Amino acid sequence: MSHSNTTDFTNPSTFILMGIPGLEAAHVWISIPFCTMYAIAIMGNFTILFIVKMEPSLYGPMYYFLFMLAISDLVLSTSTLPKTLSIFWFNSREIDFSACLTQMYFIHCFSTMASGILVAMAFDRYVAICDPLRHSTILTNPVVAKIGLAVVLRGSILVLPTPFLARRWTYCRTNIIPHAYCEHMAVVKLACTDIRISSYYGLSVVFLVTGLDVFFITVSYIQILRAIFSLPTKDTQLKSLGTCSSHLCAILAFYIPALFSFLTQRFGHNMALHFHVLMANVSFLVPPMLNPIIYGVRTRQIWDRLLCFFSHKGT
Repeated sequence: MSHSNTTDFTNPSTFILMGIPGLEAAHVWISIPFCTMYAIAIMGNFTILFIVKMEPSLYGPMYYFLFMLAISDLVLSTSTLPKTLSIFWFNSREIDFSACLTQMYFIHCFSTMASGILVAMAFDRYVAICDPLRHSTILTNPVVAKIGLAVVLRGSILVLPTPFLARRWTYCRTNIIPHAYCEHMAVVKLACTDIRISSYYGLSVVFLVTGLDVFFITVSYIQILRAIFSLPTKDTQLKSLGTCSSHLCAILAFYIPALFSFLTQRFGHNMALHFHVLMANVSFLVPPMLNPIIYGVRTRQIWDRLLCFFSHKGT
């Protein structure tokens, strides 16, 4: 790397993404599962969008939230994977400074939105099971629209200071980012000024968003389980629990990889850098890939529409 990339610059016009440091020789092989997961995520989420859009019987709160989740998954995976694959395949490591900050914003904004949508879906399940007779009067279309708007505004506004703070710092050490995408802390750690504001704000958003969202989801499911186990027969209990299974799987698919990646980055100082980067990439790939599979298989209405579509196409 040239000397100009290490010392003789201030606020570079471009950054250099390393991909997965230490595993450069295996980039082509790593790209195979990454590309496969991305293709599944794209096809699966577009299928969900198409089915919900085209089938009037699916016009309801649960499917509106699922529609929003599919959009956020598409944006989230597309914010990272195309650039990552271009590094793996074409060694295209440069990224414009403004593009880097834009990518950073979209990643954290839409992951925050996805978390909020999972909370909204938990509320939908809570009303559907704990107060089923009033479900249609509580979760009306205007209410669902307001919830969706609140989720979008929360993600957009909370994350907005992140790129603006990152733009303020002076970068005079290096423009080489040891990551496959512009992850917030990986970028601001390159600054040669005090970045505690960015660090504390990033942590605050993580704890505020994830902490509150997990708390609300937990409270909802405590009430849901209490209502389910108070039902008179085993069959009705299992049937009611089955209506929550897709959402529970989506929660686990979203929070477990994200939590594991966060913990390894903050406390796994003895772990290899390539492991941190791999986990960070996987945490943004697994939920968009699994969500359409989970809802496509576990939700009978979607599965029936999908089978009907392919049966008509084959005849």
